[in-house]
Amino acid sequence: MRAVAVSAPHRAPVLAELPKPVPGQGELRVRVEYAALNPGDWQAADAVGNGPETVPLPLVVGVDFAGRVDMIGPGDNRFRVGDRIVGRVCEPGPGRGAYAEYVAVHEDSPVTLVPRRLSLRSAAALPTAGTAAAQLLDASGARNGDSLLIIGAAGGVGTFLTQLAAARGMRVVAAVRGNARLGMTALGAALTVDTSAGPETLGPAVRGAHPDGVDVLVDLVAADPTEFGVHVSLVRDGGTALSTRGAASAAGPAAEGPRVVRTDFRLAPGRDSLERLAAAVADGALRVLVDAELPLEKAPDALDRNRAGGARGKTLFAP
Repeated sequence: MRAVAVSAPHRAPVLAELPKPVPGQGELRVRVEYAALNPGDWQAADAVGNGPETVPLPLVVGVDFAGRVDMIGPGDNRFRVGDRIVGRVCEPGPGRGAYAEYVAVHEDSPVTLVPRRLSLRSAAALPTAGTAAAQLLDASGARNGDSLLIIGAAGGVGTFLTQLAAARGMRVVAAVRGNARLGMTALGAALTVDTSAGPETLGPAVRGAHPDGVDVLVDLVAADPTEFGVHVSLVRDGGTALSTRGAASAAGPAAEGPRVVRTDFRLAPGRDSLERLAAAVADGALRVLVDAELPLEKAPDALDRNRAGGARGKTLFAP
């Protein structure tokens, strides 16, 4: 099968020919119709050979997929051949990943049937970005009427988070770059700030709308503790700041002191939240924004572009 994989430490992912994965006990094999790009994909590829952990090679890149079951492994299984499913690879082994024509996963993984009214194309965007957005919102403790500043709001997680927060009655401040600002109001943002001219544009815009600071910050971009600290300064006393890049703990004791609760967010993939998101998209309550749909051979270049930042919605690959 064709797959995008890292074959050796310190190597870039490339298109390769690999054997189809064979489903084991309690597993199923899926013919992938769409795989979705997440920043964690290139981060995992870059990490091969750069840490103490031994990564099974070849490492097929990617975790999010949607497709049809084409083989069932030994033992009982809640799925059947032909089922349309969406899911996430949580325990990748050699040659097992989403950027491929086939992927094998255990039935107990975060995988679920795709509702009839939902396309596999839209479903593929949900497992990581959609679930992260829903869990970030819960972790923030934000309530109806609270203000929420999202750094990197135009990306996959950000577009879902903007919609989910607005649906709960929150006032969303979306920080984006360039013409990514277009359409954020339609997603529910109360205020959109274009930071492409420089980070110094963010503070005055946020303070103009929220003089005492926002209630909650979700930073999807800043990995640098200093940059994260600048964003935290826009949160009111007693507010909450979440980082998806590990910047909260890396910052150490902040100059702001204990006035803002700072937390590093960790995704906990789950089937229940994926099912709820899929139902919301199928019912029209949640939109999936696709920035690009590319053939599998374009995945290495797309990973490089995503590494540079500025994503708008989701990038999907069709093997």
